[in-house]
Amino acid sequence: MRLIIVSGLSGSGKSVALDVLEDMQFFCVDNLPAPLLEAIAAELEARRQDNLDQTAIGVDARSLRQDLGRLPAIIDKLRNQGFTCELIFLYASDDILVSRFSETRRRHPLTRDGLSLKEAIASERRLLAPIQDAADLVIDTSNSSVAELRNTVRRRVAGRAEGDLALLFESFGFKHGLPTDADYVFDVRCLPNPYWDKTLRPLTGLDEAVRQFLSRQPAVGAMLQDIGRFLDTWIPASRDYDRAYLTVAIGCTGGQHRSVYLVEQLARTFRGRFGPVHIRHNELASSRQVS
Repeated sequence: MRLIIVSGLSGSGKSVALDVLEDMQFFCVDNLPAPLLEAIAAELEARRQDNLDQTAIGVDARSLRQDLGRLPAIIDKLRNQGFTCELIFLYASDDILVSRFSETRRRHPLTRDGLSLKEAIASERRLLAPIQDAADLVIDTSNSSVAELRNTVRRRVAGRAEGDLALLFESFGFKHGLPTDADYVFDVRCLPNPYWDKTLRPLTGLDEAVRQFLSRQPAVGAMLQDIGRFLDTWIPASRDYDRAYLTVAIGCTGGQHRSVYLVEQLARTFRGRFGPVHIRHNELASSRQVS
């Protein structure tokens, strides 16, 4: 049985994620108190003949605080009992969450404690920090539209077969900050930069002229080989450790040329070897969504 626990900050897109999973034929339950997870898992196991072998359950800050603290231990117990249990955590930046609550005019669940919206968000972030730390997959929805989030959940979560390791290769620019969801980060700023060629500057690593330029650079080939060898060694170790998701981030200065090129090459190399492979180019506006 595959059991997906969806948690995260209020306003980060948990309801969207559950809706997508429901559309993908998952049996979904929202706002379940954490202590009831074991009981519902046992009931679902007993009713496998009712096609309830794929289930998604929402657990978030609406639960009692003392119950939330028990969630990671409950998930570990279910795994020891043989359940394929995945914890997905969604979050967004404070400014984005404030904006979303202002637009929808919904009340944050912790404002009932007499906190302002910003105080409630900060309190919830502290409350859910242990759950985020224990998550198998962390999704930052700050820059995602509803359609992009739907696509991410559909491909990375619902589209992953049991036992597969879903790989995400993402490019980024160091000048925009490190991605917060990465398991491995590789810095390729030492490689020859197409930016300094005025004819290549407006292009990206997806364009043929940039690909030709970088493919001719010995250092680029050496970097690809080194990263590939590292991942060849350690991806199987992650899979053997029952990891369901792994994110590899490649960064250059602006996230436009070198990192994009290397991500495309690595994704091509590893596609189909351990499970589904996805790509995200964080700094290319037209390529934000996972594919």
